[in-house]
Amino acid sequence: MNLQKLKTAEKKFLKAYPGGFKHPVMQALGEKHMMGRIVELAQESFARNNFTEAKAIAQSMVKIVTKSSMVSLFEKPRFRDEVSAMTTAQIRDLSDGLKALLHGNQQRGFETLVSILKPVKLAKWTLLTVVPNYYRPDDEVFIKPTTAKGVIEHFELRGLTYSAQPTWAFYAGYRDAILDMKSRVEASLAPSNAAFSGFLMMTCDSCGMTPLVPGIAHRMKR
Repeated sequence: MNLQKLKTAEKKFLKAYPGGFKHPVMQALGEKHMMGRIVELAQESFARNNFTEAKAIAQSMVKIVTKSSMVSLFEKPRFRDEVSAMTTAQIRDLSDGLKALLHGNQQRGFETLVSILKPVKLAKWTLLTVVPNYYRPDDEVFIKPTTAKGVIEHFELRGLTYSAQPTWAFYAGYRDAILDMKSRVEASLAPSNAAFSGFLMMTCDSCGMTPLVPGIAHRMKR
């Protein structure tokens, strides 16, 4: 990791938005994305004792995906339709995979979800990581391909090679890198892993995105 680049990004962001994510503009952005409400919904929906009802778990997954502003509008209806078309056995496997990912053997759970979603071409990084990200916002990470590739390149994260095919090895490595980076900046830039990733995305020249907040590119370059 290039710590100098991270500290430079921290300095510029705090200059543009004093107080980091406590700044009014950033708070308004958080409210727009309904982070707090969806986190609460996810934690209620996917508590360990709820996994006795596989169909309800699958429906809750669809609800979280549908509500999330981090999942593309194209992926939402496809995920909903594919889940609704699953057999009882597939729904049970989907629920079991998520239970393991959240409450048991994470690697097994992740790979189970990949095996279920891959045949219908929905084994996407966004769909695999969105629920864990909301359920444990301080421990898990949401992987958006463009952002992940840009962060790896810009901040020079060694030993990480992005692959469009989701793997547990990459997820675990990228999560470790994000948690390490998060520990090296002011707490105001990381009220959650999603917020911290947003900070990285907004300060990363190679992330290939339109600024989340109008004028941020100009303000960050001053």
